[in-house]
Amino acid sequence: MASRILAFLAFTRLNSILCVAAPDAEWSRALETITSIRAEGKGNDLAKPAWKLLSAGPASSIPALLEAMDGANDYSANWLRSAVETIAQRSVAMGEKLPLDALEKHLLDLRHSPRARRMAYEIIDQADANRARKLLPGFLNDPGSELRREAVQQVVSEALKIRSADDKRVAVAEFQRALGFARDVDQIETIAKQLTELGQKVDLQQTFGWVTRWKLIAPFDNVGGAGFARVFPPEEKIDLTGEFEGKAGRIRWQNYETLSEYGKVDFNKTFTALKGAAGYAYAEFVSPTARDAEIRLGCKTGWKVWLNGRYLFSRDEYHRGVEIDQYRMPVRLEAGINRILVKNCQNEQTETWASEWEFQLRITDALGTPIASAR
Repeated sequence: MASRILAFLAFTRLNSILCVAAPDAEWSRALETITSIRAEGKGNDLAKPAWKLLSAGPASSIPALLEAMDGANDYSANWLRSAVETIAQRSVAMGEKLPLDALEKHLLDLRHSPRARRMAYEIIDQADANRARKLLPGFLNDPGSELRREAVQQVVSEALKIRSADDKRVAVAEFQRALGFARDVDQIETIAKQLTELGQKVDLQQTFGWVTRWKLIAPFDNVGGAGFARVFPPEEKIDLTGEFEGKAGRIRWQNYETLSEYGKVDFNKTFTALKGAAGYAYAEFVSPTARDAEIRLGCKTGWKVWLNGRYLFSRDEYHRGVEIDQYRMPVRLEAGINRILVKNCQNEQTETWASEWEFQLRITDALGTPIASAR
């Protein structure tokens, strides 16, 4: 009799284990289905049933879903984000406790996807706004712009309150602190405006860290866009004392220093508003040590960039819009002089809005913090 009871209990325990394991295995397969979606959308037909299973999970499954966003492409990340949002909304509506400690741990781990960390923060904020606000100061120099922006905004908001209380000295200090961490143009401009109104001079060139001193040469021929692919002398060798055959005669390198707060290198100022033309800009950037960095460029016409003779990237497009840090190119700076060459092409459109023939360039770390040349 005792043996039968023990056997029954063992069977019941095994059955219980199997019942728990089956959903776990099914959940894991669903997660694998979502994370296996390819960039071209392959696997999307299986994604919806997998998403339904994942989004029906408990609140305790949210951290695992966020972790799955690490390295996920945009297609997979969108499915995972939707599943997390569905679970979080349902859990809040049902009064289910959210795993705030696990979410905070995920949030504070810089190895995780910035998008997933931002989601973790938003869920914490919805559940416990005071807890979220206490975490914000730690994100002032966060690698994820989504979190850093909000942390900077918290400092700006406090500075505005202090200014309203007529404590200008402390307000200036807080605005300056915010400016040191701000990376987004609109925030930088807002902070700079406040500091200017408080009688403080703001050097936006230095704040952004533009490369401002260049050698320019133009125009080479770009009629019909043919000059973009054509190799002109500066691409073969940098000879700053040389004279070359240009579009309409012999041309030489010209000294140029931009005074623009936004670092704009304007070919029109030196060579007039030419059309169907290509030009080159050359600068030397001195790094005390070899280090990883990013070359960040904004340009609305055709361009190519080289660093130390190595081609980095290009875009053969014209007048499509421009913004700061529009293109980011990871590079390895050499100790000493680093030679930057930019090719900038202008097409033959005659509209007023198509007259600009310029670019802006700066060198930063991976967070967007400007790196200044040692010379």
